[in-house]
Amino acid sequence: MGWITLLVFPIPAFLLLHYLENWTLHDFLQLSTFQSIPVGYGIEIGIIYAFLAILVLRARIFEEAPLKVDELVQSMNLNYFDAIFLSVCAGVGEELLFRVGVQYYCGPFWTSILFVAIHGYLNPFNWKASLYGLVVLPLAFLLGYGYEHFGLWFSISAHFAYDAVLFILFIASTKKSML
Repeated sequence: MGWITLLVFPIPAFLLLHYLENWTLHDFLQLSTFQSIPVGYGIEIGIIYAFLAILVLRARIFEEAPLKVDELVQSMNLNYFDAIFLSVCAGVGEELLFRVGVQYYCGPFWTSILFVAIHGYLNPFNWKASLYGLVVLPLAFLLGYGYEHFGLWFSISAHFAYDAVLFILFIASTKKSML
């Protein structure tokens, strides 16, 4: 799953930008714009937002029905290395697809909504998933507008940090409940 996200998700975005806009792989990966300060901001934002989301997700309304992502993560029986690996894959693969590819044509607002909806969190048939979608939608906006102001590597690092914190805390709580 991680390898597919990392290696396959960016392909349609790259091909579209390459053939329609004449982008090179170097343009697409934006390696020349990598700077440590925006990466640091991204990591900071991702960690802070993850802890804020966890506080919100402890509300009773979320206890009543677990989210599908919780069930998926639990069924995968992840270890800490898996958590970091999947976080890197999601951060890089999804941000290349959505921020560099989709956002180029749709802008940060619509791309952020599409990003959350594709994850299944804006679902008119599952109001609890939609409620979680409203929790993560501001993060998606931060990733989108952060990409516009700080670049791709800000978005990748924020996405990575958010996922890594959630995965690690989920694994730790699962191990603790097994004791």
